[in-house]
Amino acid sequence: MIYVDADACPVKPEILKVAERHGLEVSFVANSGLRPSRDPMIHNIIVSGAFDAADDWIAERAGQGDIVITADVPLAGRCVAKGAHVTGPTGRIFDATNIGMASAMRDLGAHLRETGESKGYNAAFSARDRSKFLETLDRLCRRTRSGA
Repeated sequence: MIYVDADACPVKPEILKVAERHGLEVSFVANSGLRPSRDPMIHNIIVSGAFDAADDWIAERAGQGDIVITADVPLAGRCVAKGAHVTGPTGRIFDATNIGMASAMRDLGAHLRETGESKGYNAAFSARDRSKFLETLDRLCRRTRSGA
């Protein structure tokens, strides 16, 4: 199963393409605004507008061998702890070896924005990011299907 933190996910079409090729189900989880699908392998989950409702829904269900796609570092940490394979929409892998550093960098960035030391601009999503994501997701799907 692939779980997608879908509210601001820029790679939904790519997820569908790769999931279909590997025969994996996908759950898009968002607070609103998902395009309906007739494909029985695609599940659109609309959660309440409460803070972190989509994250909580995914974290409660994702487990060993599932794939989670999110740019949210705290959600990534919760899913890594449960044995899920986690990647961001740029193809960045979150795992037990790097989630601590990712969390620390997120906290540092938040602190710098709060103190005015940083404006917090994120780089634009690029074609290279999309390509790296496709490569990473395909690799994770193969790993999931092989049971590794």
